[in-house]
Order: sequence, then C-alpha cells, then structure tokens
Amino acid sequence: MRSIYRSEEGERAVRERYQEFLQHWPVPNQHLRLATREGETFVVASGVQNAPALVLLHGASGDAAMWMGDIAQWTNHFRVYAVDVIGDAGWSAPSRPPLDSDAHALWLDDVMRGLRLERASFAGVSNGAWLALDYAIRRPGCVDSLVLLAPGGIVPSKNILPKALLLLLLGNWGARKLREMILGRTPENASPAHKAFADFLALIFRNLRPRTKRHPIFTDEALQALRMPLLVILGGNDPVLPSAKIKERLQRHVPHAEIRYLAEAGHHIPGQAAAVLDFLCRAHVTLGP
Repeated sequence: MRSIYRSEEGERAVRERYQEFLQHWPVPNQHLRLATREGETFVVASGVQNAPALVLLHGASGDAAMWMGDIAQWTNHFRVYAVDVIGDAGWSAPSRPPLDSDAHALWLDDVMRGLRLERASFAGVSNGAWLALDYAIRRPGCVDSLVLLAPGGIVPSKNILPKALLLLLLGNWGARKLREMILGRTPENASPAHKAFADFLALIFRNLRPRTKRHPIFTDEALQALRMPLLVILGGNDPVLPSAKIKERLQRHVPHAEIRYLAEAGHHIPGQAAAVLDFLCRAHVTLGP
C-alpha cells in the first residue's frame, strides 16, 4: 500500500510538529490508543470524567490539534474525545477504507467500544462532518446530538480536484495557494499561536497525499430519518461546497435542523465554539439524563 505521505522525512516532520502541539493542549488531558479493525486509533480525552460524551472528528488531512482553540469552552460541560481520523495527519493508522461502504461506521463502532461509550454527541468538520453524519444515519441509537460544520455528502461538492492537483505540482507556492483557497489566508495580525498552527497546516499540505475520493451523497430517505438534535454551520463563500444548496436541501428534508448560515465565511469557519456549546447544552437538556 502506498504511503499517505510523500516521503519518510515529511512524515517524520509532521509527526514531530504534532507532538509539539499536543504538549501544549490547553486543558488537562489523556492520550488514548484504541485497537480497531482499521488499526490503532489515537484519541485525546479531556474534560469532566462523568460528563456527557462529545466525540470530535476533524477535517480531511488534519488531526486533533485543529480543536485546540475550542476545547477549553467545552470541557467544563462534556467529556470530550478528539479523535485522529484514520488516514490523516494524526497518529491513527494510515488506513483509508472506501467511503461508499460501512467501513467507517464499523471503525467508529470500535472507537466507541474502546472509549466504553454507548452513546455520544458528535461534532465534525468537512470530511469529519461527513463521517459523523454517516454514523448518525447508520447508528442513530448511538448519537445523542450532531454538529456539522461545512459537511460533505448533502449535495455534490464543487469540483476543485483538477485545480488542487495542479497546484500541488507547483511545489511550496502551489501548496500555499491551495491551503489559502480552502482555509483562507492567515491574517496579518494573527496571534503567534494562530501563525504557528498555520505553519503546521502548511507542513501537512506539503507532505501528506490528499484524499481524492468525493463523498457519496446521502439519500433523501436517509436525511429524513434523522431525529436527533442537529446543528449545521455553513459558510456562504465556501470554495469547496455549494452552501446555499446544502441549506435548501436540509431545510426540505431535515426541517428540525438548526442552520447557522454565515454569508461571508468560507470552508474554514472559525469562532463557532460558543454557538456549538450553546446548542449542545440545549440538546442535552432536551434529551434529559
């Protein structure tokens, strides 16, 4: 099987940088390594031990470090498990099973079993949102509530793959342009922590082979069957997803979903931790103990 990294040196550089970020996790935490059918899965666990469980699934090519700016707002209310998705830049196995199968749901079954959870709320970004939604559709009894930021699988994504592959052929300049296209530019007045994370993303983009498979689209019947509380956050200027069409389809088939449509936001939608916490707390009160 071809490595998900372009070189051993690149893999080592990404892993070493990730280790540095994990050492600065903003709240007390535990590092868990779970055995699954797809190989070992790494999880950062934070928060009150007996609080309701919240499982976090990061976006494609990322790792649990993407949650470091949000995690402190959630851990006073939830036991939070930031999962390194298989096949991405974290410490989980490099496995990338087919999306048009139940392989990822079975993997998450193993993760839930390893965490000793029967139920949890799930929050995901982009590919992580697709994984969370796929799991909620296949295992509705395991999902208390669902938060999806820029989710795939609702409508077909925009076809940026040819442009992305071309940019990746142009070395560091092309990788930077691709990163800026998807995640936006780092502000000039960004904090040192923000700039450090942007540099980490640049390192990942240079060295990790991107996923190239498009997300399967969920059927009308699958969406209509969703009953758990659902928050969807969309950016109106998303270069990857046609957010207005996502909003329209969800309103038609999942009318109880709360949709937060931010007209000026792109695919990366920062600053949503408080809105997510408010939704999760309200959902938990509705669900009861």
